[in-house]
Amino acid sequence: MAKTIRILGVHGLGDQRLKDWEGDWARAVESVFPDPSILKFDFVNYDDIFAEQDIGVGDTLEAAAKLLGSKFGSILRPRRGFLDQASHRLRWTAGYVVAWTASKPFQQKSRKRVLDTIRTVKPDVVLAHSLGSLVTYNAFSHPDAMADPELAKALARVNYVTLGSQIGNDFVVGNLTNGRVMRLPVKHWHHLYNPFDKVFTEPLVVQSADNFDQIITSFDEADDHDAVKYLTHSATINNLWGPLGRDAANAKVYGSKGFDAALKAVKPKAKKGGTRRALLVGINEYADPSQNLEGCVNDVFAMSATLQQCGFDPGEIRVCLNERATAEGILSRLGWLLDDAAEEDERVFYYSGHGARVPEYGGNGEPDFQTEVLVPHDFDWTPEHWVADQQLRTLYSQLPDNCRFAMILDCCHSGGMHRDGGARPRGITPPDDIRHRALKWNIDAEMWVPRDFKPLNAEFAPESQARLAEQFYGRDRATYRIGRSGTTRLLSSRDYQALKKENPEMARGAYLPLIIEACGEDQFSYEYRHGATSYGAFTFCLTAILRDQVKVGKVPTFESLVDLVSARLKGLRFDQTPAILGPSQYLGAPVPFMKGGG
Repeated sequence: MAKTIRILGVHGLGDQRLKDWEGDWARAVESVFPDPSILKFDFVNYDDIFAEQDIGVGDTLEAAAKLLGSKFGSILRPRRGFLDQASHRLRWTAGYVVAWTASKPFQQKSRKRVLDTIRTVKPDVVLAHSLGSLVTYNAFSHPDAMADPELAKALARVNYVTLGSQIGNDFVVGNLTNGRVMRLPVKHWHHLYNPFDKVFTEPLVVQSADNFDQIITSFDEADDHDAVKYLTHSATINNLWGPLGRDAANAKVYGSKGFDAALKAVKPKAKKGGTRRALLVGINEYADPSQNLEGCVNDVFAMSATLQQCGFDPGEIRVCLNERATAEGILSRLGWLLDDAAEEDERVFYYSGHGARVPEYGGNGEPDFQTEVLVPHDFDWTPEHWVADQQLRTLYSQLPDNCRFAMILDCCHSGGMHRDGGARPRGITPPDDIRHRALKWNIDAEMWVPRDFKPLNAEFAPESQARLAEQFYGRDRATYRIGRSGTTRLLSSRDYQALKKENPEMARGAYLPLIIEACGEDQFSYEYRHGATSYGAFTFCLTAILRDQVKVGKVPTFESLVDLVSARLKGLRFDQTPAILGPSQYLGAPVPFMKGGG
């Protein structure tokens, strides 16, 4: 006899109180089951809690800006009649997400409602759409979920399904998860992701979680956020409903080849740690020939030789040079570098080329922050053709803590002009129209001066740790710096300390790579001509010192290596001081992480 599958639905954004969303969901799931009689449905509605929140038009626009980030200025520039048309919709979408994320009482009430229902219903499946995924994630990851043994037992049998979810959105992941998505105490977590869904959704990575998988449910239709379309998608049927139905009912009914394949697809693959990979990028030739450099390709070969001398196998190293090093080319290879990185794995990303700092528009339509970028071959000062932390964060921020990832950047972000006969800096100055974003006119002095940007997180660190705040957000405290996951480090120091006491696991935050930069934030990284051959001054010194150290059996730590490079650059009269930032346990680790250099 078939077992009953008990399904609990938790709705998403929009006022659902006058809609038959419960019936729509039930009919959708029943339509894909050969024997729908084995299904039993329960539902959680929390719109009554949100209705108590006081959110005006200005609040909803600010909410949309937070969720869209820098994209807000181009996507939601208000046109005539915009506020009247969009106010209600934004309140129940962006306003709903931000209000819930910002309100502890709202979270507490919705969390209690979900957990009380789980305890009573004991569902086999929890379907959580859109904001419902935030509400349920908050409930399942909270200490309250484990405090009650009966509730913990009920959660352990749940197949958790998130669809149209904003959990991976920068603003949400920073406030809800402190930058790191946790493994949940459920039987399995299936994340349905539609790349065409425009309601602030993002893909998810949950590292070191053998009970998580992401199912791509692509549909590009008028309503690309529709829960019914997610639930009845062929990928959902094959990878979710098929295996569940097979377990619950007669194998002959659900035993098709498609369902057999689906069952294998959701079985997590064992990850073996201890692997090594390195990606080395060097760009001499740019789409704009005036920006060309000379030593970056030589740097890549010098770095490859050095890594091999430190123990890397040639097959573990990939290079990307010149016209192949487009934004898409670099990001796709970074996917190879970091995909499936497990504990004890070693990963190295090396970049030699131009860097830049770009003033960007925020939610108010005005320039209000800056972004550090790496400058690919096809760079044109647009987000589609640069590599910034916003793109990198999705690749590295969820790495397991014991994965050792180093970023070594021989570039600068200060800009600068080349002087014939002098050392060339590896940074480019914005064109005048973009440079204007960062300037304002001083009426009294009758001069252009830097615009004042508000700090991105004014309370990130106490004044006694001002240097720490600069390392993450720059001297202006308004710059998203590469490798820092600044878009998800949103808690104040006070809130962070409170979170450490309440939920130490969640307080871990986003993964922080070991970052070695060729110069200080406002310095230049210079090229150096070794006889007739050009290199980056920083890379030339770093590789030469490291190879010499390894030859004599003295493997330096990362910190001591940077000190040695700094001293040599100073002795050669280069006005650049390399910088290092990273987890304390890796700053003092031997290069490249393992004793004896591998």
